[in-house]
Amino acid sequence: MLKILKKVKAYFSLSILKENERYIFTLGLILILFLVWSGFIALKNGAFSLNSILAIHGSLLVWFVDLSIIAIPLLVLVALNHNKIRSRELMAQIKILADRIDQNIDIAEKIGEGKLEDITIKSDGKLSETLLNLGENLKRTKEKEEAFNWITKGKDQISDILRSHTKINELADSVIRGIIEYSGGIQGSLYLFENNALVNISTHAYNRKRYENQMISIGHGLVGEAAYEKEMIYRTEIPDDYFTITSGLLGERKPKSLVIVPLLQDDILQGVFEVAYLQNGLPDHVLYFAEELSSMIGRTFYNLKVNEKTEILLKESQDMTVTLKENEKQLQLNASEMLQAKEELERSNKLLETQIQEVEHAQKRLEALLTNASEFISIYNENQELLFESPSVKRILGYQDTDEIKGMDPDLLTPRGYKTINKLFQYLLETPGGEQIAQYTYLKKNGEKLFLETQGKNLLHDPAIRGIIFNTQDITERKRAEKEERMKSRMQSLSENSPDMIIRINPMGKLVYVNPQLAQFVGVSPSEIVKKRVKDLEVDERLVQYMLESLSQVREELIQTISEVEISGPSGTQIMEIKAIPELNEEKDLESVLFVAHDMTEFKKIEQEIKEKNKKISDSINYAQRIQTAILPDTDLLQQFFPRSFIFYRPKDVVSGDFPWLFKKDNNFYIAAVDCTGHGVPGALLSFIGYFLLNNIVNTERNMSAAEILDELHLEVRRTLRQDQEGANGRDGMDLALCKIDLESSELQFAGAHNPLFYLSDGELTVYKGSRKGIGGTPLKKKIEKDFENNIIEYKRGDKFFIFSDGLPDQTGGPKGRKYQSKRMRGVFEEDPTHTIAHYGRYFAEDFYDWMGDYKQVDDVLLIGIEL
Repeated sequence: MLKILKKVKAYFSLSILKENERYIFTLGLILILFLVWSGFIALKNGAFSLNSILAIHGSLLVWFVDLSIIAIPLLVLVALNHNKIRSRELMAQIKILADRIDQNIDIAEKIGEGKLEDITIKSDGKLSETLLNLGENLKRTKEKEEAFNWITKGKDQISDILRSHTKINELADSVIRGIIEYSGGIQGSLYLFENNALVNISTHAYNRKRYENQMISIGHGLVGEAAYEKEMIYRTEIPDDYFTITSGLLGERKPKSLVIVPLLQDDILQGVFEVAYLQNGLPDHVLYFAEELSSMIGRTFYNLKVNEKTEILLKESQDMTVTLKENEKQLQLNASEMLQAKEELERSNKLLETQIQEVEHAQKRLEALLTNASEFISIYNENQELLFESPSVKRILGYQDTDEIKGMDPDLLTPRGYKTINKLFQYLLETPGGEQIAQYTYLKKNGEKLFLETQGKNLLHDPAIRGIIFNTQDITERKRAEKEERMKSRMQSLSENSPDMIIRINPMGKLVYVNPQLAQFVGVSPSEIVKKRVKDLEVDERLVQYMLESLSQVREELIQTISEVEISGPSGTQIMEIKAIPELNEEKDLESVLFVAHDMTEFKKIEQEIKEKNKKISDSINYAQRIQTAILPDTDLLQQFFPRSFIFYRPKDVVSGDFPWLFKKDNNFYIAAVDCTGHGVPGALLSFIGYFLLNNIVNTERNMSAAEILDELHLEVRRTLRQDQEGANGRDGMDLALCKIDLESSELQFAGAHNPLFYLSDGELTVYKGSRKGIGGTPLKKKIEKDFENNIIEYKRGDKFFIFSDGLPDQTGGPKGRKYQSKRMRGVFEEDPTHTIAHYGRYFAEDFYDWMGDYKQVDDVLLIGIEL
């Protein structure tokens, strides 16, 4: 260190004549060397801390001050000897330098004494700034050390509290009080997590315990939010409705800061504590201290919970052990008594088993008799309540083994059967010792119908019975046999009087029955062929061959066959419709084949006549269709005048009552969609009338408007059908939409009889409705008819219009069987009015068939579209 100071002195000797700043730099260098040297000494002694550095500084500062007192005068004398002219300037600079040195000495002394808060800078010297920075670093180091010591001390205090308690409630009170007192809080609460909720178990304010029975759900409020997120919440903005602090000294005040900390054990929630503070904002070490307590307190509460549960289980185990010991003594006493009783019981059981076996054998014999009996026995008391029923009822009435037998179910009796049983019971009840038989219908559990016969006897006076006994048997087979016998007799009677020929043949091909009509059809009496085989019959070979083939088919497939066979008989050739019907027995085996032959000769003649007449009518209608097709315009003809156009035309029948009409005169084109009354032939006849009348009206020299044409057509139809004569009541006529197109003036006239015009121009659809009257029909008395309305449209190139009959809107179809309707057509035009006329033609043709689906066409369909 002395060598360094000598070098500094030599440096002053050589450079004292230089600029004054060198002095300041040299003194600063000495001070830095002083600080480095003091740190080196502290490191060498192994105690590099704030206190050790301050101690070293204190011992070296004295030496440093002495050195400064010697160095400053020396520097001044050298400077005065060198340059007396600058003595005054140097004195001033020396004074400034002395002041700085005094200031640096003051800073160094405060650092040495540890008074870091009182250090201030009064000049801008680099040495002063360096000393200040050193002081600030030492101050921050001291603050961190104090904060660390404060946290460590607080954790130790809380740890002591945690170790000193074994009861959760006591521990909660001590812990929350300790946190509040140590951290400077004014109120706090501790919540324990139980049954998916936070329960307040301790609250303290101003060193006094408060009793708050509070329960908070997870996620609700600040406490619930901290528990849900498992993260500490620090708030300096407290909600107005959270809580306030009331004190005799402070009055009612609202806390400024709030810390809420979840208590965790291995990231599992154990509880929450919250502490409120009056100061606005908390130091970082207080928040860190609160976070450190989370796992400490959470782990302790977890262990206490486990310990409490363990104590409870241990107490229950101890109580159970005492109880088991007491029971063991009693069991030992009881075991001795039971052993004696067991020996006595074994002797009694052997005797009892012998007696039981004898009774069981007798009971089995009786049960076998009752179960397999062809009838079942029932005993009822005077209140018609069942007392006994023999086991054979299960087999006869169709009960399952698991069904509880409760007698005959009234719901399974027919109304007549129910009345019969009640009448029988009433008679027996009124007649002691009396007997009576009744027959009735009953349904088995599986729905099968039974016929039962019950013989009842009143034995209420018999001490052994004391009831009314019913002996019931199933007579279904007997009833069926009686019915079959009646049916056979009835069928025999029907067969004998039937106009058809009936033959019954067994599976071997032998005739077992023939009715009297056989002689009428084949000329042989029944007695001559009965009992013979089919192949041996001397009748028409075609009948024999059919019977053999049908018999073979029925034997293989057990199905009915039907065919028409021509046979020769006394009345000549006859056409017979013969059915071969298999007759099966109860086992579904073929028992016989019944042949029933019906004379179809007259029916076939009538059928042939109808076919011939239908052919003539069809030929006439087809010829009319060719005529109608020849005179009516089609799409090809329309496109000669209007290339962008189409006609969708679908008659309901061969000929149609709807027809398109086209006429050209000079520069005018006339086009109409006409719908005549009816369809088929009647509609076609009216269509011819309308077609030629329109031609005649337009072909005159007079140039008429569209409405005038309809007015004239209206009168002409009435005259043609004589609807204008007295007493006429015909309503035949037609509806139509008529357009007159003037190519020179670009004018379109429209008039309609009920039917509208759809007009597309510039992307907008306009609907021109027709007049509310039709063409033709008997005029209404006392009612003046209005003329048809004429609509004039100035059209542009590219405009489109559509006219149609009511066949398309009225067509039934779609998923719900509803009408097509004109609004569906309007929707197509309005959805995208830019489509070409060809697109609309294809679309409506396809959409019509898709809509109609499997429904029938209801009327003739006609739709005409033209682009101008």
